[in-house]
Amino acid sequence: MNQRLLVSVRGPLEALEAVRGGAHIADVEEPSSALGTPYPLNIKAVRDRLDQEGFSHIPISTNIGEKQNRRSTACQAALGVAVAGAAYVKCGLAGLDLKAAIYLGRNLVRTVREWYPGKKVYPAVFPDEEWAISFDPLVDGPHLVEAIDSDGLLIDTYEKGIGKSLLDYYKASELTRFVKSMHGAGKEAWLAGSIRKDQILEIWSTGVDVICVRQAACVFNSQEQRKGEVSAKQVSELLVGASCVS
Repeated sequence: MNQRLLVSVRGPLEALEAVRGGAHIADVEEPSSALGTPYPLNIKAVRDRLDQEGFSHIPISTNIGEKQNRRSTACQAALGVAVAGAAYVKCGLAGLDLKAAIYLGRNLVRTVREWYPGKKVYPAVFPDEEWAISFDPLVDGPHLVEAIDSDGLLIDTYEKGIGKSLLDYYKASELTRFVKSMHGAGKEAWLAGSIRKDQILEIWSTGVDVICVRQAACVFNSQEQRKGEVSAKQVSELLVGASCVS
């Protein structure tokens, strides 16, 4: 099993901390919202710095935001972050039902692959009640991925400031079944959502391909841990219990 740890970083210095701690993916974001959309120049700065420091093998991921207001601009954004250096493009589909998510998702996947066949696209969906009413991640997610032929699916929490993590929405057994359904279709399962250090072993045990974290990788900040700074030591401690590649 090839389980990997993704650490969300604000810029080049945090990216170096993350990969020195053992992170397999450096996720460029601005941690002010669920996915945290960054500037393209910041994506490029992280890619350039990792290359300069001998980490050219570490892939960059990023996102185009939690909600997409126009299909055309969403496709432009997906292509734009791929141009900026992201190998993995996360596309938030909050607010869409399955039919609408399939329509947009197909266009997002086609757009990225037209210019960058080797880059990967992951729709991001949310279990928060506001969004799960129209799209159930565990039920509709596998259907979405199959219909649009994306590389996998990310389940993340939308509201980061209410003290809830992914395990407040789903039991580990439910996530395990989701992971198995994704693997049965030959797709990857990515899990995120304010996952704490004391929850990491339980999440790894689901067989998930990628765990995505920020706050668990940060040194405590008196205001909010998500706004702290990524620490290599914190990152290394999150890999215990995972079946990872170096």
